[in-house]
Amino acid sequence: MSARKVSLGDVAPTKRFGCDIRALLTPARVGSTSGFLGTMSLAPGEIVAAHYHPYSDEFWFVAEGRLTVRIGGEELAAAQGDALFVPRGTEHRIENTGERPALVVFQIAPLAPSPELGHVDVEPMPFPAAPPPSVGG
Repeated sequence: MSARKVSLGDVAPTKRFGCDIRALLTPARVGSTSGFLGTMSLAPGEIVAAHYHPYSDEFWFVAEGRLTVRIGGEELAAAQGDALFVPRGTEHRIENTGERPALVVFQIAPLAPSPELGHVDVEPMPFPAAPPPSVGG
C-alpha cells in the first residue's frame, strides 16, 4: 500500500450527530486497517450527541475553540491545544460552549468488526435522516 492524501474539502460533512463531521482517513477511502481519522467542526452551541464505541478507543485534539465534554459522567473543559482520551465503551458527548467555532481532530482505533457495530447512540441524534460518516472497511 502507498501513502495517501485526503484534503478536508474532498470529504462531504455529515451533521447526523449534531455538527459537521468528516471521516477523512478511513478503510473505504485509504485502505486503513487499524482505525480512522477525521474532524468535527462545531459552531457555538452545536453538539456531538452522546454515544459510545464498544470496540474502539477515541482520541481527540482540540485544534481550535473551547468545548465542554462529558466522558463517562465526568465533565471537563477543553480548549485549543488540549488532547483527550475516551476509552472504548465509555459514553461521551461534546458541546461547543464557546463564542467561536471549534475544530477537533479525532482518531478511532481499533476498528469495529463492521461499521454499523462501531457506534452506539445514547441520546437521539439531532439529524437522524443525515447519513452517517462514510467509514467502510
